[in-house]
Amino acid sequence: MLHTLRYLIRLSFAFVKRFKGLIFGGILIGIILFLIFGFLGPKFMGKSVKRIGITGRYHSDSLPRNIQEMIGKGLTSVNDSGEVAPDLAKKWETPDKGKTWIFTLNDNIYWQDKTLITSKDINYNFSDVEIEKPDDKTIIFKLKDKFSPFPSVVSQPIFKKGLLGAGDWKIQDIILSGSFVQQINIEKKKEKQIIRFYPTEETSKNAFKMGKVDILEDLYNPTPFIDWKTVRVIKTWDKNLIVTLFFNTQDPILSEKTLRQALFYAINKNFDGPRAISPISQYSWAYNPQVKTYDFDQKRAKEIIDALPEEAKVDLKINLVSAPVLLPIAEKIAQDWKNAGIDSQILVSSVIPQDFQAYLAIFEIPKDPDQYAIWHSTQESTNISNYKNPRIDKLLEDGRAELDLNQRRSIYLDFQRFLLEDVPAAFLYNPSTYQIVRK
Repeated sequence: MLHTLRYLIRLSFAFVKRFKGLIFGGILIGIILFLIFGFLGPKFMGKSVKRIGITGRYHSDSLPRNIQEMIGKGLTSVNDSGEVAPDLAKKWETPDKGKTWIFTLNDNIYWQDKTLITSKDINYNFSDVEIEKPDDKTIIFKLKDKFSPFPSVVSQPIFKKGLLGAGDWKIQDIILSGSFVQQINIEKKKEKQIIRFYPTEETSKNAFKMGKVDILEDLYNPTPFIDWKTVRVIKTWDKNLIVTLFFNTQDPILSEKTLRQALFYAINKNFDGPRAISPISQYSWAYNPQVKTYDFDQKRAKEIIDALPEEAKVDLKINLVSAPVLLPIAEKIAQDWKNAGIDSQILVSSVIPQDFQAYLAIFEIPKDPDQYAIWHSTQESTNISNYKNPRIDKLLEDGRAELDLNQRRSIYLDFQRFLLEDVPAAFLYNPSTYQIVRK
C-alpha cells in the first residue's frame, strides 16, 4: 500500500514537471476567462452591469422610494418643488372640495408583462377610505374628511404580485434573507443593476473592499475610501433630509420655550452641508425663507440663560440622545452648549427613544408641506417633540383642507413662522452623502 502511494506521488510530480507549461498556462487562461465573463462578459454581450451596495434593511414591500420609482409608477408623480403631475392617471378632480377624488387612467398603459393596466389593478390600501371602480378607466376614493394633499399621496408606486410594475426598470430576481431583501437584480434594455443591501455602513464598506459591489450609495462617512486612489468619491447634499435636534417640549426643563431658544442660539451652525432653517424644503412652493433663523449667537444664548429663574438654572444639564451616524455632530453640539454654560450628557440610540430631553436625528421632509403627523398635538406616536400648540394645530388642519394653492401657501408660511418661534425642534442642515465608485 505504501509502495503504491509513493509510486503515485512520483508519477504526479513527473507529470507536472513534464507538462508544467500547459498546466500553468491553462490556469492562467482560466483566470483570464473568469475575469472576462464574470466582470466584463455582460458588456461584451451588450448589457452594462452595475453592482451597487446600499445600507439599510428593507422588506419587499418597503424598498427605498427611489428604487420603487425605477420599477413602478403611481397615479401621479411629484417633482422636487412638491408639484403634482399626471402619471398613470391623466387627470383627477374633486367634486366636493377634497373629500371625494376621482382619477381617470391614461390610455394604453401596461404592466411590464404587457397586460393592460385597468382600475381594478390600482391596489392602494388606505384605512378609512372607500374605493370604487365604476369602469376600467375610473377609480374613486371617498375620504371621511377633506384632504387636499391626496393627489401627492397616490404618487406612491403600485405593483402587481412579484413587484411587477410599470416603470422603466424590471425586477429579474429578488433574494431574501429571512423577511428582508438581500439582493435584487433589475434590468432596462441594455442596462442591468445588481443591488445588494447591507444592515450597516461597515458591512457595506466590507462588501466593497471584498469586491462584491463596485458602487456604494448614500454613505454618511466615506472613510477609508477618501484616501483610496482606485475609487472616485462623489459628495452630494440630500435636499430631502434635515439633521434635526428635536426637543421634548413636555420635559420639565425644556418645556420652557426661552431655554429651547437659548440652546438653538448656542449651536455653531458651521456644518458640512447647506443650512436648513425650516422643516419644509427650500425648493417647495410652500417654503418660507422669512423665519427666525437662530444664527449662532453665544452672547444671546448666555443672556437668555442668565435671565431664567434661579430654580431653572440649578443643576441644569441636558441629556442628548443621538442617532449613531450623528455622534460626531452630537459631540460638537455638546461642546457648543458647554461653551454657553450648559452641561450635557450624550447617549446613542438607533431608534427613537421613549424618554429623552433632546434627540438628534435625520428628518425626512414629506413631499407635500402637510406635516400634520409630525407636529399636531393629537399625533402621539409620530409627534417626536410631544409638541402641543393650538395655533399650530389649527394651521395644520386648515392646510390639509384647503384646495386653493395660494391659500395653502399662505397657511404654511404662517405655520413655519410660528413653529420656528416656538422651537420644538432645531433645524440644522442638509446632510452630505457620498457615493463611492470603483475606477
